[in-house]
Amino acid sequence: MTRRNPIETVLGAVVLVIAAMFLVFAYSASDLRAVTGYDVTATFLKVGGLERGSDVRISGINVGTVTNQRLDPQTFEAKVTMSISPDVQLPADTTAAIVSDGLLGGKYINLVPGQAPERIAAGGAISRTRDFQSLEDLVGEIIFLATNSGGAVPTAPTMPAPE
Repeated sequence: MTRRNPIETVLGAVVLVIAAMFLVFAYSASDLRAVTGYDVTATFLKVGGLERGSDVRISGINVGTVTNQRLDPQTFEAKVTMSISPDVQLPADTTAAIVSDGLLGGKYINLVPGQAPERIAAGGAISRTRDFQSLEDLVGEIIFLATNSGGAVPTAPTMPAPE
């Protein structure tokens, strides 16, 4: 029968306590809690992997959370509901765009406030939206532009062959 050293047991307990403290600190510092406030909806043709719990940001600052997504059965568009912080009053001409957080990052909604004096009320809608554009869509557009016969790349005039 092998006997364990009490120092190993105490050292193991200390490591577990430090790991637990690190996890608590990381959770509190990361601000993973959902933003609660007033609901606003926006309609998109394509959401591209946006999920419930995704951030809603203005100028890179988290001001809300995506709370729901559903398909409109009449228009087949995606209706996204988000909860916006009550201290952020969005102008009526705010634009919402679904963007990617880096090449491999998640998706979030970026809000660009306009200049209208009217504000979007609770339960209101953002009418100006830009759909998610994936990397594949961008590459496809570049290939289309490059191969288009009437493209923007002019060819050099041909010289007649010497006689």
